[in-house]
Amino acid sequence: MSINIIVAASSNNVIGKDNQLIWHLPDDLKFFKRTTMGCPLIMGRKTFESVGRPLPGRENIIVTRNTNFSFEGCTVVNSLTEAIETTNGNEQVFIAGGGEIYTEALSLVDIIYLTRVHHEFDGDTFFPVLNENEWVEVFREDHLKDEKHAFDFSILTFERKN
Repeated sequence: MSINIIVAASSNNVIGKDNQLIWHLPDDLKFFKRTTMGCPLIMGRKTFESVGRPLPGRENIIVTRNTNFSFEGCTVVNSLTEAIETTNGNEQVFIAGGGEIYTEALSLVDIIYLTRVHHEFDGDTFFPVLNENEWVEVFREDHLKDEKHAFDFSILTFERKN
């Protein structure tokens, strides 16, 4: 099983503010959908609430410390470890945030799919800084801003060094 992170972060590692994404990049959203479709998707409760609904075509696994939380169409667990255990038998699993979950998961993942938005933002939620001694960039696709995308961005794939 491959445990993966999928994230969009600014140049200064901001991933959100007030439980919302700060940018709208349609091509990144298409990449997210294409990459995660058919795979279990693990996210924290706050990230799930910002999305507002289960994402179709994927098993949505919500991690929360709130033992009373439930949402139809989702699996709710109380730890990242429990979330990963519920995905046994799947070839790939994706962790989709937020900040606390990413920090906890970083030591467990094999691949990071990082959309780097080439702009600095004010925010209150961050993606951890990657240790370049632990990760190697194996794929890069650059996108220039245009009428649909307000910012330049790059879709990057990192694999853990052995």
